[in-house]
Amino acid sequence: MCAVLAHSKEEEQRIALLYQQFGGPLLRHVRRSTGNDLQWAEDVVQETLVRAWRNSARLRWEPGLLWAWLLTVARRIVIDGRRRRSARPTEVEPPEADSIAVPDTSERALSAIVVAEALRQLSDEHREVIEQTYLRDRTIKEAAETLGIPPGTVKSRLYYAIRALRELLREKGAAG
Repeated sequence: MCAVLAHSKEEEQRIALLYQQFGGPLLRHVRRSTGNDLQWAEDVVQETLVRAWRNSARLRWEPGLLWAWLLTVARRIVIDGRRRRSARPTEVEPPEADSIAVPDTSERALSAIVVAEALRQLSDEHREVIEQTYLRDRTIKEAAETLGIPPGTVKSRLYYAIRALRELLREKGAAG
């Protein structure tokens, strides 16, 4: 058990020395790779040093070789981080309930009310031809058959009905 503790203490000293010698230069190098994202760069340096600690028995502790190993590991961690970020969709906050646009149909509803009221003020004959042709989408001939009047009469009533409807809407301030 004593040998394990001694070995562990030796590894800790090596990692502390490694951090003292290479921590600053590695952080500067990694910041360039992370687009100057300090938090991400610090995470990469920490992960790189943890991997060095895990592999300390297999590493060659020559400064040049160690620096190359640290750069390679850090580069791979950055690449993995970029892949993770690009594979995951960007998170967004749900919109506030007050900021959700709701279509305002009040203008259309008010217009429909005004038109319905104006239609009620028309004579029965005029209202019937507008209802048959515009609201039920029938042709002049079909409206004539339904109403039991000649097509010419439907045309004439429709002309005067639309004219009367426009005048009523103008009076209400609803027609341009």
